[in-house]
Amino acid sequence: MIDLVRRFVVPEWCGYRRYMKLLGAFLRFPDYEAIRFGRGLAKDARRITDHELGVLLDGEWRARLTAAWLIALDRRIHFRGRLAGLLLESEVVHAGAGYCVALARFGEAEDADIPCAYLDRYLRQKHYALGALMVMDEKLGTSHADRFLNPGGLWETFAMDGISAETCRRAMGERVAFAANAMNGTLPQWAAQRER
Repeated sequence: MIDLVRRFVVPEWCGYRRYMKLLGAFLRFPDYEAIRFGRGLAKDARRITDHELGVLLDGEWRARLTAAWLIALDRRIHFRGRLAGLLLESEVVHAGAGYCVALARFGEAEDADIPCAYLDRYLRQKHYALGALMVMDEKLGTSHADRFLNPGGLWETFAMDGISAETCRRAMGERVAFAANAMNGTLPQWAAQRER
């Protein structure tokens, strides 16, 4: 585990450890730094083994967050069930954000059920799942998020932070686009088009 953490979770870049950047710091980087970060992340997503990802998913939140992002980038859909269980257990802080990025990146019909179940339990606490669900609805042409967003729905009742549902959707969409572009080698195009 220590070797895996050193290789994949805590490498430093621009004064931040990788797991800190995965919480969203990379979105504020200048284009050239975000591109370099994404390329390094994509390289690791391709080279890490399923076994190594499983070990990281058994770790603490930093290891789980990083593993989920590496799974997302390489679209290792066979981890769907494991990520669903981890998200619904919600044992550790911050890791759920990575699970939601992976599910939104997978973006298949069965992935939408997972954030729905999570939101039914935890909407008062987390907004990443709503963003993931909205991104998947957009991709799939579905409306799973509507039941949370309708007037009088859970979102209206519990969105007390002043965070709009659109802000959640946009933030998750940006993370999913970053993951896709990192793996496609098109980060310069992503950087040129991203919102700041």
